[in-house]
Amino acid sequence: MSPTATVRPTVPASRRPPAPGGGDATDVRHRLRAALRHAAPALLGYLAVRLCGLLVLAKWVHVRQHGVWPTLATSWDSGWYLGIADHGYDDSLGTGFNNNSLAFFPLYPVLVKAVAGVTPGSRATVGLLLAIAFSFVAAWGIFAVGDHLYGRRVGFLLTVLWGVLPVAIVQWMGYTESVFTAFAAWALYAVLNGRWLWAGSLAALAGLTRPTGIAVAAAVSVAAVLACRGRRSGRRAALAGALIAPAGWLAFVAWVGLRLGRVDGYFAVQKLWRNEWDGGASTLRELRQYLLYMTKPQLFLVIVSVVLLVSVGLFLLCIAERQPLALLVFTGMLLLVVLGSGGVYFPRARFLLPGFPLLLPVARALARARSATVVALLLAAGTLTSAWLGAYMLLVWRGPP
Repeated sequence: MSPTATVRPTVPASRRPPAPGGGDATDVRHRLRAALRHAAPALLGYLAVRLCGLLVLAKWVHVRQHGVWPTLATSWDSGWYLGIADHGYDDSLGTGFNNNSLAFFPLYPVLVKAVAGVTPGSRATVGLLLAIAFSFVAAWGIFAVGDHLYGRRVGFLLTVLWGVLPVAIVQWMGYTESVFTAFAAWALYAVLNGRWLWAGSLAALAGLTRPTGIAVAAAVSVAAVLACRGRRSGRRAALAGALIAPAGWLAFVAWVGLRLGRVDGYFAVQKLWRNEWDGGASTLRELRQYLLYMTKPQLFLVIVSVVLLVSVGLFLLCIAERQPLALLVFTGMLLLVVLGSGGVYFPRARFLLPGFPLLLPVARALARARSATVVALLLAAGTLTSAWLGAYMLLVWRGPP
């Protein structure tokens, strides 16, 4: 069996998300409604677990006399994106550490500015609402991938598990994780269905959203090139998708270089953010410090460390289960970028948030469980834990999520 082979149930065409570019408008609307009904339980499950997290946060901020809206809409990196939407990018490199907006990719602030220009809400409100809206687009895409590969039950569980990750509260903050995950999930779904132009286009949008968009581009390009072997039909579309996929990431990196007047401009900016590749040496050093040497490490840093180790273990399980190659390339590249970076340590659990295929072994194990009660209890425990950790991360931990 090849690495891309998988056994999956047959999904009726009326229940699949509409194939991009296929059929007339009426047919597409009909299929879209049918696909939405098919995904509705997963989306409602996702809504339920995230509302639980929001309610716990609301109670906690009330006790501390804070506000829910500013906590979610304007905290930490949200301010950087709003600043870009308001004033644009820096036009010089400078020498200050952690102080250059060119480190942040443009699609999200561009969307915030565009939508705020035609709606009455503030840009902060628009940014938060966009993140929440894209979280449901992402959840639908995650369900679609799980359903396509292993059936509706796995798709449901995969979606809910994504919603109860330790730092899942970020999905409903003015951050880019939800936007990026939406593009990544649907790009991977397009790959699984051989829709190469859509896969490449969505990967290009992911590349304009976050630095780790290179992982989506790699997944689409590798799968597209391999799909061309030994076949002529669809070869042009696959090659086009492979070329389009990295275009967004490359375009922004090239633009930063032109703006700063140096080829390595973007990487010079990252250096000022202390975010350089070191092959994982810094990650290993931090892991040893927080899990072995420190007698009283901060709880949030322990959580981040555990997330990193568990993610590596889940990736090995994904390889053992012979997931489709595109998913393995995406999660493998994501882990390589996040773990191999010498940058700040504490946001790395958040950086791995889009890596939903890592949860497929867990979703499949839960789907095979004989006791529905046990599964429900495990999901409830995960929901409450995620809710508490989200509030802790935003109100007790002193740094960015």
